[in-house]
Amino acid sequence: MKKIVSLLALVAFSQLSQAQSKDEQDVAAAVLKLREAMVSADKSALESLTAPTLTYGHSNGRIENQAEFVDYLVSGKGDFVTIDLSNQTIIMNGNTAIVRHTLQGDTADGGKPGKVNLYVMLVWAKSGKQWKLIGRQAVKVPPAS
Repeated sequence: MKKIVSLLALVAFSQLSQAQSKDEQDVAAAVLKLREAMVSADKSALESLTAPTLTYGHSNGRIENQAEFVDYLVSGKGDFVTIDLSNQTIIMNGNTAIVRHTLQGDTADGGKPGKVNLYVMLVWAKSGKQWKLIGRQAVKVPPAS
């Protein structure tokens, strides 16, 4: 009987680990889709990847809701020419994921060239089978001392 219980526990743990890694893969894929949608300013994709309740914090302290975030990129007020992500970590907590990474990129906000170097935290929530961005906060990477 102990062997059966141990075997069942092992099988359940194995399935749980696989489910988490699948969710992590799905979240990582959603992050990449968001990056692509931000660079291309794809309104449909931006709306699809974000929740109506989105709170999007910029490194300058500006906070946007979903409509403001999408409009900022689609209008060209905010324009990412390139986005490179590195040092990404994903922490799963049920149907919520916290993603941290470093974002470096070239911008052309309002037609003016610039560069960004940010630490970003994203909060994703699973809605049905899709992951939706519900929160984002960025801070500028401090200069090396």
